[in-house]
Amino acid sequence: MGDYAKALGGKLRAIRQQQGLSLHGVEQKSGGRWKAVVVGSYERGDRAVTVQKLAELADFYGVPVAELLPEGRVPSRSEPATKIVINLEQLARLPVDKVGPLARYAAAIQSQRGDYNGKVLSIRAEDLRSLAIIYDKTPGELTDQLIDWGVLPPDAHSIS
Repeated sequence: MGDYAKALGGKLRAIRQQQGLSLHGVEQKSGGRWKAVVVGSYERGDRAVTVQKLAELADFYGVPVAELLPEGRVPSRSEPATKIVINLEQLARLPVDKVGPLARYAAAIQSQRGDYNGKVLSIRAEDLRSLAIIYDKTPGELTDQLIDWGVLPPDAHSIS
């Protein structure tokens, strides 16, 4: 198997371990649906996993299928960039009723970092996902909104 199968296997193993399950624990918890030897072969990248089986395994673990996929995918238009740089000067010009949660979040990050340059602020994709929940949007929808507000550059959907 190739590098992708090994990377996929590593993600499968990481999710299983995060849930505190051994390979035999997976077999027991699934009532025999997922055999330890099969899951182990997926994790080692020795055995190809079909899309259907991957979806079923994601459902068993209670995670989105995307969480099982290795990094390195090219983001679509609806996915945020991996590096997000907020224009704080533009953010300050916008009405508080629109950007209040984002402004408070940015201020908290600046405070934690001791970073008060006031021009730009880099945040992680995880921060954007948290903000998207606050705004009741997907990360891609929030990225579009932030581009419209001028807080993110128009190319914010491409990998930096």
